[in-house]
Amino acid sequence: MKLLIVPVTPFLQNCSVLVCEETGKAAAIDPGGDLDRIDAAIAAQGASLEKVFLTHGHIDHCGQSRVFADRHGVPLEGPHRADLFWIAQLPQQAQMFGFDPIEPFEPDHWLDEGDTIRFGAQSLEVLHCPGHTPGHVVFFHRDVRLAIVGDVLFQGSIGRTDFPGSVHEALIRSITEKLWPLGDDVQFVPGHGPMSTFGEERAENAFVSDRALRRG
Repeated sequence: MKLLIVPVTPFLQNCSVLVCEETGKAAAIDPGGDLDRIDAAIAAQGASLEKVFLTHGHIDHCGQSRVFADRHGVPLEGPHRADLFWIAQLPQQAQMFGFDPIEPFEPDHWLDEGDTIRFGAQSLEVLHCPGHTPGHVVFFHRDVRLAIVGDVLFQGSIGRTDFPGSVHEALIRSITEKLWPLGDDVQFVPGHGPMSTFGEERAENAFVSDRALRRG
């Protein structure tokens, strides 16, 4: 499986494009905007889009996702239903942040803890990781040892918890009880900024390293 990271929107949100090299099918995770740029990345691989997946309902991650899925005639899956209220507020989010008008939508399929998402010959596990938003999900490819974590965790930081529905303690539990057990060797794509590994963050992250949590 091949990973492409396409920064989109003025927030430089990491849209992850996963390409199944066995079948030539692709999935786009969090295509929040700049859809022509995402299409160009997929076309450069000679791939065709099969699915669109969402980690959560903030505008930079999901704003143009329905448009993108409909453009290609493919299903839109995720996040967890608990983020419905965020997606319902997309018009207000667009006005607040200066985006073009966006209509609310519902995905073709909401995701839950323990679900499996599939495209091509690939499958990823779904982990419900609330805290940044109540319906945030993470996608984990066990064979490749790769996680797409949205805004749960970043290199050196963690997701904000000053939004409606955010809970700091829940975010810490999601990281330590859902992500860390996957293994220190797991590489992850955050919603913004560079990739890292869970092991590096357990060692160095000022918010959730083992040392920082012992101090807490």
